[in-house]
Amino acid sequence: MMALLAFNYNCSTLITDTYKDKGARKQLIRELKTKGIIDDKVLNAMLKIPRHFFMHKDFRNHAYLDKAFRIGEGQTISQPFTVAYQTQLLCVEKGESVLEIGTGSGYQSAVLLELGANLTSIERHEPLHLEAQKVLKFLGYQAIFIFGDGSLGYPKNAPYDKIIVTAGAPVVPKALIEQLKIGGILIIPVGDGKTQKMHSIIKTGLNSIENIELNDFKFVPLIGEQAWL
Repeated sequence: MMALLAFNYNCSTLITDTYKDKGARKQLIRELKTKGIIDDKVLNAMLKIPRHFFMHKDFRNHAYLDKAFRIGEGQTISQPFTVAYQTQLLCVEKGESVLEIGTGSGYQSAVLLELGANLTSIERHEPLHLEAQKVLKFLGYQAIFIFGDGSLGYPKNAPYDKIIVTAGAPVVPKALIEQLKIGGILIIPVGDGKTQKMHSIIKTGLNSIENIELNDFKFVPLIGEQAWL
């Protein structure tokens, strides 16, 4: 059950989820629908989650605009459309094992957890790794959080039904394909530092995949041992 109050780790104060915030979320959901998000489960999850809890209180008025926003460590909380788009492609079912590369603010994690994922999330920036856990705990969510190199995945909990990468990779890390179940889905933006194409990759066999190239996006870069050409 979602809490109405949360301790904002960025500013040491209690924040609330007000009627104004809820109204702003409803407007955001309407906007996402006009942009092509049709998965009701994803939309309902995003309607429930107070995005402003994942941002500094001084930027609360930006929380329900459809745009990315800086959260420190050179990272961003992703644009709501991007979160919805990737999550819709992932087709998460309750109880599925999901690996998230790039915990960031924890907002994408919250959406996956609200959908019922058994989530393992990796973050390479320790301040974000620690802060995201605090907010998610206040919201009543539980997951496995790893501080480390996301390009290597997390073989201890593999294989995964689904894997989502929230940073732009120059190539698809082999480790992530290896850790995906046969029939599983990997959603990852691939390209250079300026723009990437979203890829939906289905593992069709032990050594075979189906790779579908989709729309253009712009993410912060994936950094790690397998994040190089």
